[in-house]
Amino acid sequence: MLELVAVDKRVGRDLHIADVSLTFERGSLNVLLGPTLSGKTTLMRLMAGLDKPTAGDIRVDGNSVAGTSVRHRNVAMVYQQFINYPGMTVYENIASPMRLAKVDKPELDRKVREAAALLKLEPYLERTPLHLSGGQQQRTAIARALVKGAELVLLDEPLANLDYKLREELRVELPRIFAESGAVFVYATTEPHEALLLGGSTATLHEGRVTQFGDTIDVYNRPADLMTARTFSDPPFNLIDVTLNNAQVSAEGLSLGVVNENVSRLDDGTYTAAVRPHHLSMAPSEQHTVALQAEVGTSEITGSETFIHVNVGTNRWVLLTHGVHRVEPGELLSIYLNPDTLYLFDRHEKLARVPSVALEDS
Repeated sequence: MLELVAVDKRVGRDLHIADVSLTFERGSLNVLLGPTLSGKTTLMRLMAGLDKPTAGDIRVDGNSVAGTSVRHRNVAMVYQQFINYPGMTVYENIASPMRLAKVDKPELDRKVREAAALLKLEPYLERTPLHLSGGQQQRTAIARALVKGAELVLLDEPLANLDYKLREELRVELPRIFAESGAVFVYATTEPHEALLLGGSTATLHEGRVTQFGDTIDVYNRPADLMTARTFSDPPFNLIDVTLNNAQVSAEGLSLGVVNENVSRLDDGTYTAAVRPHHLSMAPSEQHTVALQAEVGTSEITGSETFIHVNVGTNRWVLLTHGVHRVEPGELLSIYLNPDTLYLFDRHEKLARVPSVALEDS
């Protein structure tokens, strides 16, 4: 078990990590989710022993390792910027941690070839890193981490340089492999959809602070505050200031519907309402009953989906819809809202209402 207890990290006068407490069990998959400069890499360096915390403690199975160098800890770490030994072949790069551990030759060979097969490196085992593409070099670094048998495996955006198909395959395989090894597995990403694909538990970070930690689906469906909701939404949540009066939500003179579920104990007053882009519709339905007038800003067609950026009053929103939809900047259109999909956050930006749709999805 890995524990971070009230950990701070200062660099000069700057506080990079602030009062972080987390517990990761053996065999668990844990995602650090946050934008660039939110503290993910700094936190991983502290876990690995590459840096020491300014305050707080880091413990493995109850024993403090805050002052223990990475050299004396069984840790494997893979960065987005791959690191390989340039003078060694791919085979020897993968085998290097097992040679240091004096693994016998047949076992070493078996593990190298298993890792190479998983990461599609078999044709390149006799090449040196200088004769590999960037994606192949990254896969070599991941394979080396796979065979090390480390107690703590830290992956800092390791799939960013890989092609789409291999990235999706590894997102499925890596958690299973490391869970079977009994290691503590920590994976950093900026992408909410990657956290959802990986599953496990997720810690959302903002400016060096953990805003929430828990089961990934639970954090996604029940963000504790507006910052967590923003971190765990791509495209971003659509936000609008609203007034709640007798369970009736209104904004800018427009009724957004009655939301009886989970609001019986809420005080009347002002809130921030939030709705995910995929919960909006371009057509009315039995659920999508509230029409909003919107002006198109721009649209992005991905092939299977279209992202339509619109202005709803003074608010900029995004609608995500399936298929190809051609709209022009400045075009006026109606978009439709399902009141059951509304989140409400209070004036302190704390979650006040979980929509019934989120409860059904969990």
